[in-house]
Amino acid sequence: MSKTVSKPTAKPINQYPIYWAECFGTAPFLPTTRKEMDALGWDSCDIIIVSGDAYVDHPSFGMAVIGRVLEAQGYRVGIISQPKWDNKDAFMELGKPNLFFGVTAGNMDSMINRYTADRKLRHDDAYTPNNEGGKRPDRAVLVYSQRCREAYKDTPIILGGIEASLRRLAHYDYWSDKVRRSVLIDAKADILLFGNAERALVEFAYRVANEEPIETITDIAGTAVIIKELPPGYKEIDSSRIEKPNKAMVPKMPNPYETDTDCKNDTDKATEKAAAQAQVVTVRPSRHDSKTTAVRLPSFEKLKGDRVLYAHAARVMHLETNPYSARALIQKHGDRELWVNTPPIPLTTEEMDFVFGLDYARVPHPSYGKAKIPAYDMIKTSVNIMRGCFGGCSFCSITEHEGRIIQNRSKESILNELEQIRDKVPGFTGTISDLGGPTANMYRLGCSDPKAEINCRHPSCVFPKICSKLDTDHKHTIDLYREARKVKGIKKILIASGVRYDLAVESPEYVKELVSHHVGGYLKIAPEHTEKKTLDLMMKPGMGAYDKFKDMFYEFSEQAGKKQYMIPYFISAHPGSTDEDMLNLALWLKSNDFECDQVQNFYPSPMCNATAMYHSETNPLKRVKYKKKGEELFVAKGERQRRLHKALLRYHDPANWPLIRQALTRMGMKYLIGTKSHCLVPSEFEEERVAATKRSRESSRHGNKRFATKHPKQPDIRKDKPTFSKNKAKKPKGTEPTLTTKAKPKVKKATPNKTRKRPNTTGKPALGARPDRA
Repeated sequence: MSKTVSKPTAKPINQYPIYWAECFGTAPFLPTTRKEMDALGWDSCDIIIVSGDAYVDHPSFGMAVIGRVLEAQGYRVGIISQPKWDNKDAFMELGKPNLFFGVTAGNMDSMINRYTADRKLRHDDAYTPNNEGGKRPDRAVLVYSQRCREAYKDTPIILGGIEASLRRLAHYDYWSDKVRRSVLIDAKADILLFGNAERALVEFAYRVANEEPIETITDIAGTAVIIKELPPGYKEIDSSRIEKPNKAMVPKMPNPYETDTDCKNDTDKATEKAAAQAQVVTVRPSRHDSKTTAVRLPSFEKLKGDRVLYAHAARVMHLETNPYSARALIQKHGDRELWVNTPPIPLTTEEMDFVFGLDYARVPHPSYGKAKIPAYDMIKTSVNIMRGCFGGCSFCSITEHEGRIIQNRSKESILNELEQIRDKVPGFTGTISDLGGPTANMYRLGCSDPKAEINCRHPSCVFPKICSKLDTDHKHTIDLYREARKVKGIKKILIASGVRYDLAVESPEYVKELVSHHVGGYLKIAPEHTEKKTLDLMMKPGMGAYDKFKDMFYEFSEQAGKKQYMIPYFISAHPGSTDEDMLNLALWLKSNDFECDQVQNFYPSPMCNATAMYHSETNPLKRVKYKKKGEELFVAKGERQRRLHKALLRYHDPANWPLIRQALTRMGMKYLIGTKSHCLVPSEFEEERVAATKRSRESSRHGNKRFATKHPKQPDIRKDKPTFSKNKAKKPKGTEPTLTTKAKPKVKKATPNKTRKRPNTTGKPALGARPDRA
């Protein structure tokens, strides 16, 4: 008889004893000034949240979610939003909190929010009124914490949000190009909460409110703290260095990379026998015994001087992310020990419904008046239906922050939010901009085998192929879409979140539902690259899945009688992507008539695997070892190299042609320079000839307004699509190609020697434009 396996559980976040201040009730908005506190009858705040974002009382904004969750537990919560950080005055606006300060940089990492991938300063901020930049400091968590400490020296400081979450360990910092200490140590805070922290925060607030000394609260899942010694009952696994295999070693050293390959449930008898024979020499406890074992990572001091060891530490850390079986991590920073507890148990559907069902105003705070907050305008009519991602893409930090276990809301909760949007959002037109989350189509998907899910240590459920134990049935998502369309007052529902197309093709019914009802003309898809070697480093599927989804997309679009298009997204300069790889991607784009208006250079955000690749020039997705010179992973570094990779994605932009020509010459591929169909960019002579023609035309009598109105002897090219004439008759020198429509009217010839024909390098003329001006 098989034994029933149940997942570890945690106390529901809405079943803690309510704090006495519940008697004040629910605030229309969490107060941001003393005047608002007086209007609510408060003499003080129990908890004050300091955030780098504008205060929008909406479940897509972290401060609103955390604030409302704490309010539901009876605490009086105040908000200090985007304070002036040059002194402590703004941090004293609401007085001293009775319990603690909660500090967050906001919905975005402050450095990513402030700088581009090329380390150039941004002058806008979507989370600020009127899109104004400069309203939050660099490394906001550190600055805000310092000001809170200056304002009230003895008040506990709790760090949270994505900036703190991804910097909970020693980490590579792209902007300073060095390894930095854990943000908890640099901020001199008391505790750090990582991930979506409702569960950890509610327990922590309850224990602090019950006057438990803060230095004793070290055992909450989803937190990082400073400790003096290993907690009682724990044994340590030392993974602080890269071990060389040595079969004769006694005692046997633990393998820090040990992981299952197929999540088998049946115990292998031969393995049991071998383990029994080896138990005399092994010191390693069960790797799933998370309650009694901790893994020691290399110290900060070692990591900052050893790139390969950093890749090793990143690999070990990523293997300890399963909330059901991960072990605690310990890392030395000087004479202090950083203790990172296991990840928090994911919220249940009932808990997710509780969080999203709280009394949000769903609008920005009234103090902003008519100022526009772009981030709010983008999500005000969208609904978050889930959290987490089991894709594990190496360049993305979602899995490291939210986890790979999908946390789902119920259909009833989602439909109720649609009704709230209809009734509460000013100017609602009946269109829902998105039903999604980190991905559009992982709703209620997950492992079909509870025991495998508990024990699994793989970073992705869909790479290198979709796990056989993963439930890929999209029936719940299809049902949700159909029910959502029936809500009164809802005219159109779009899907803006990225679709994981390798999962979507497993359910043709889902693709048909999506394409037939939820695409607004264009659908964004992210293949990211075309070359298998780079895709493997990205942990992304091959182009076969993309081609299969594309065929389905256009087939179902045609069946629905709709003209719809897919917009592919690509990343340039990803670690492991060579100049040749980027060139192949550019040639693929050209052969498929894609011209990318906007492209993204790889951005090394903290903690993700690709950032470890960038810094270490080593692949942490497999066993890490010291390599000889020349064996390192190729990484595009330096402004010129990264600019080239970005330019190749925009091969059609004349501004990029000189750089691309230089690269093609250096690579021995000058045959790709010219006017033939296989060429990527025109030659320098041809470029100058086109430029001269353009200057000549713009300086003529009519300039660039020549086709502003219909010429008596010329077809209206704004209505009739022009095509090249196939007439083989010899044309006089200096004439332009003939444009023909169905009636084949004649086109007035240009003045000889004043314009010169530009070869067609794109394969076909642009719609409504002359070939020499395309």
